[in-house]
Amino acid sequence: MPWSTLCAGCLAGTVFLAVMAHVADVSHTPLGPGDVRIAFLPAIAALAFIPRTPFRPVAQATPVPAWVAPAGRVLLAAPILALTCWAQLTIAAHAVPVLLTAHSHPPLGHSPAVYPVIAQLTGWCAVTVAVAACVDRSRYADVGGAVAVPVSFAAIALAWYAPLTSRLVAQPPATPHGATVAWCAVTAIFTALTCAAMRDRWHRYTRVR
Repeated sequence: MPWSTLCAGCLAGTVFLAVMAHVADVSHTPLGPGDVRIAFLPAIAALAFIPRTPFRPVAQATPVPAWVAPAGRVLLAAPILALTCWAQLTIAAHAVPVLLTAHSHPPLGHSPAVYPVIAQLTGWCAVTVAVAACVDRSRYADVGGAVAVPVSFAAIALAWYAPLTSRLVAQPPATPHGATVAWCAVTAIFTALTCAAMRDRWHRYTRVR
């Protein structure tokens, strides 16, 4: 079931971050936005299974457009992901005083910017949903989530580490404002791609026998 998978992924990442925060508190080691990104990856992986439409013959027989079912599930998953993001950022925020006490950077009294992390996680979700929606309209729809997870992770890693894109989306060298704008643009582009994929016909790329 995709919902149990999504909840399990969100809980697994949150528990992992809570354990990391406890270790950081005990050992006085930094806990920063990078740990939040890692902790959010299980939720991203689980999200890849949400756009999959079960019972295709039943969905095709209904008088509603084909994109209503996957779009509705993605919208229902959004509050769960938002709650997970809030919980993980809250856990990380409690570890910031440890970081500020033990290290001189960032300066005392200043916490790392949160909005670039939120924009980045939103962009990751948009990329994953777009890949899953495209796969769901292909002949590999039955294994759409299993295909979407490695493809999405590869796209995220490529954007993060490729020299051409890392200077726009990664901090540093990108500024917090520049990274936020870049990830918002990524979100908009892949949201449009998701809409186009969901409105496509079933099995557009099915091999004709």
